[in-house]
Amino acid sequence: MLPWYAIERAWGAPALLHAFQGRPWLLPLFLPLIGAIAMRPWSLERKRAGVVLFVGGGVGLALLLLQGFLFRHHNVIDVLPAGKQALVVLQGFLFHPSPSNVDPSKWPTPGMGYGALVAAAGYLMVLCQGLALRGFCRGDAFVVGAIGLVVASISAFVFFPICVMLESAFEGNFVASFFERSIWGVDCLYSSLRCGVAWNTVFLAILVGAGSTLLGLAFALIAARTSFRFKGALRVMSVLPIITPPFVIGLAAILLFGRAGAVSGLLFDWFDIPRSRWIYGLAGVALAQLLAFTPIAFLVLVGVVQGISPSLEEASQTLRARGWTTFRTVTLPLLRPGLAAAFLLGFVESMADFGNPLVLAGNYEVLSTKIFFAVVGASHDQSRAAVLAIVLLVFTLAAFWAQQRWLGRASYTTVTGKGDAGLPVPLPRGLRWLCYGIALPWAALTLLVYATIFVGGFVRSVGRDYSFTLDHFLAGFAVEMGQRGLHFTGAAWPSLTTTLMIATIAAPLTAAVGLLTAWLLSRQNFAGKRAFEFGTLLSFAIPGTVVGISYILAFNVPPIELTGTAAILVICFVFRNMPVGVRAGIATLSQIDKSLDEASHTLGARSATTLRRVVLPLLRPAIVASLVYSFVRAMTAVSAVIFLVTAEYNMATAYIVGRVEAGEFGLAIAYSCVLIAIMLAVIGLIQAGVGERKLGRRETVALQGAA
Repeated sequence: MLPWYAIERAWGAPALLHAFQGRPWLLPLFLPLIGAIAMRPWSLERKRAGVVLFVGGGVGLALLLLQGFLFRHHNVIDVLPAGKQALVVLQGFLFHPSPSNVDPSKWPTPGMGYGALVAAAGYLMVLCQGLALRGFCRGDAFVVGAIGLVVASISAFVFFPICVMLESAFEGNFVASFFERSIWGVDCLYSSLRCGVAWNTVFLAILVGAGSTLLGLAFALIAARTSFRFKGALRVMSVLPIITPPFVIGLAAILLFGRAGAVSGLLFDWFDIPRSRWIYGLAGVALAQLLAFTPIAFLVLVGVVQGISPSLEEASQTLRARGWTTFRTVTLPLLRPGLAAAFLLGFVESMADFGNPLVLAGNYEVLSTKIFFAVVGASHDQSRAAVLAIVLLVFTLAAFWAQQRWLGRASYTTVTGKGDAGLPVPLPRGLRWLCYGIALPWAALTLLVYATIFVGGFVRSVGRDYSFTLDHFLAGFAVEMGQRGLHFTGAAWPSLTTTLMIATIAAPLTAAVGLLTAWLLSRQNFAGKRAFEFGTLLSFAIPGTVVGISYILAFNVPPIELTGTAAILVICFVFRNMPVGVRAGIATLSQIDKSLDEASHTLGARSATTLRRVVLPLLRPAIVASLVYSFVRAMTAVSAVIFLVTAEYNMATAYIVGRVEAGEFGLAIAYSCVLIAIMLAVIGLIQAGVGERKLGRRETVALQGAA
């Protein structure tokens, strides 16, 4: 009953009507469903019914994909070889087109619409139901359906566009291009000044991954294990960088530490330290990325620190272990899943970052910018961009393997079903002051960076005229009172409302898909689990520029035509930001004893009920991390959406980039300030709405007050 083809192209009729109006290849789509019903599976033995449903769903899904991809490009029927024309005849219910009975102009097929989407989901669920009846995943239909839904989504919106993009990598001499000297830099073994772009990228990623994990751990320990008076302010300062467009942090770093920067000028005037260009290169990119990615590590680690059972630390103290010994032998080993997840995210984020290297890298080349210039530069070498993207995938796979090796098969469970009212052990005095010494200067630097950003929105010209003005805000966000009410006359209002709409839709979808995937990876065993987990990280490792271009190549033609719509922006954000929810969920679930799930099943609860009533309340830190990160990234992403926005659906970051290119830096900074204020308010609402998990433990402050 739903339109089978995309409504935007006015193909609004259902499949049955299309089948009798010149598209007979749609008729076989009904056969698997009719055949499965004719076999009366409800009256068959369980495994035989499973076979019927599996075959019916699988054949239906295969036919749907076949009729879509066979006509992937318009007018493809005119150039089909004889073999494929025979395939068309077979799929077209033994109907052979000829000029006498079918108008060839009717053969070009538009993109699939709502009817095709619902049909594909229906056949997928029938297939999964058949697998469940056959005993897959212990016959749990909810688990099998969830696995099928996530696998199909990742296949369609991660693997398929990347495969389309990388297809061009094998058009030339792939081996020669992959091992090119400029990529791997043989001379890097003998000279530290002449490393290839691959080694530059890896070194930067290791530096940022380790640094962001260390800083995130310091902030997490202060937030969860101390009575620091300004704990709330410290949380805000640690999260501020994540709510800022990346190039804005780079711009602020230049305004502070460039040759004409404020800090450089003070150092020269007070201490006679000469001005330099150190900010352009490895040091500048690392500084900007640490500012941007430390909050990710903090959001992952704070939930892990809160989840450590105090009874384990109390047992260590009962055995007369000192504070440092308890932290080193009990607390730190239990933090390994969180540390591994934080490092992996920092490592992959650094490799895929585009904005900061574009502004600050100078002569220090990294893979993301090389890919960008290979695509949009004068050479327009799509094949080289694909080869460089494969190099990024190799490093991501290596990081994933190293993380699994480091965690091993050890158990890190600390949240069980038993009563646990112990007090979290206070940090040793030396460790507490070490965390203060690491976190507080970094918070001060963050405050300085953001002071520079906010000041830039209220002055006429940064670096030249610091007189106060509101002109930049009025130009972007003016509101006038007319005869019919308020009129939003500012130039930035359309892009802001579109961005808020897209981010509000994408954030809960990202959290839902990410945490469901984390639950499947942590609680279920199925074939291909490791490959499935790596697939969830694939979109995170590819630079945003490559993701945007791959989406254009994949979804600009049938069977899935999405370019120019809001849907492609939502889908891009969901599957690009999903890995944060996956890693945060896995880190938190590794602390929750599986006996809680088993107790729920023993009491007769189904998997869906167990997930909703038992697991989700304990996943609140991961839910907050996923919601915050996905909303913020949807508001601040640049590299992926710059290729996907249109005049109708223009995003805030694309508008800001346009203002920067036009030299309107004041308006760009003012818009960034508005985005930061909005995201701070939304983060507070998310935290208040989700709340904190209740583990039945007393607060650390109570112990310290008693002491």
